[in-house]
Amino acid sequence: MAIGDHLTVDGVDGVTYVDTGMYDTAEYGAVYIVDADEPAIVDSGIGTNYEAILDGLRAAGIAPEDLATIALTHVHLDHAGGAGYLAEACPNADVVIHESGARHLVEPSGLIAGTKRAVGDQWEFYADPKPIPEDRIREITGGDVLDLGDRELRAHHTPGHAPHQVVFELPDESVVFTGDAAGIYVPELDSIHQTSPPSDFDLEGCLGDLHTIRDCDPDVLCYGHFGPAAADDRLREYADVLTEWVAAVERKRDELSDDDAVIEYFGDTTSMTGVWGERKASAEARMNTRGVLAYLDTRSE
Repeated sequence: MAIGDHLTVDGVDGVTYVDTGMYDTAEYGAVYIVDADEPAIVDSGIGTNYEAILDGLRAAGIAPEDLATIALTHVHLDHAGGAGYLAEACPNADVVIHESGARHLVEPSGLIAGTKRAVGDQWEFYADPKPIPEDRIREITGGDVLDLGDRELRAHHTPGHAPHQVVFELPDESVVFTGDAAGIYVPELDSIHQTSPPSDFDLEGCLGDLHTIRDCDPDVLCYGHFGPAAADDRLREYADVLTEWVAAVERKRDELSDDDAVIEYFGDTTSMTGVWGERKASAEARMNTRGVLAYLDTRSE
């Protein structure tokens, strides 16, 4: 697989995905295309390489003007940053987002500031998100259904990672598009990696989200980072990974008694350098550590 590739989801009818080349890294950011009478995409990337998504639509036989729905799992800019660009290019598409996140799509300045704090110098990989007119936005909540004509997407609220996150279930194919609710799937290692960015990460909420996804009884999980995988025992695996990750950060904080030193420790010792490259792997580890430290502070209040 390579940046810009348009790929099929094995064993799933009418669902493909694009490697968006997020952070100039292959196999890190995916946007999904759902072919239907009223076609949809799930998530939109960071905006920088939105043309690759349009190319993927055309490769799937969908003209930009025929796209009906841009379904966003949440407003974090690695999932929603390209929505404004795609809304301009796809003039008949509604932009769908959880009701608590809609205001950030209309006026993204606060989201930009928060993202810059979270990602640091990785901001250079982003494009400034384009505001989306209110009349192009459809607000949803858990339990709502997106009618795609001959198939549907069901939204399930999964706020552990962020209060505005939903996952989308495609019941006719037993697929769940997980956003960040089921962690990061690493195809090269066939394993799950944690995601715990500041400032909304909540361990108990994330574990509850895994139960929500499990109740959908999916055969396939389509990860925003990165790609599809057979559900198998992935949800239990992620529950263990996430619980052990939080415990590791807590132990290291107790040992070092200096949060900056804890952040540097995990940034310097990440095991993902060989997969994502030193810069991305280190930045990811530091960001995830800051999220856990903030969660631990909140838990102790």
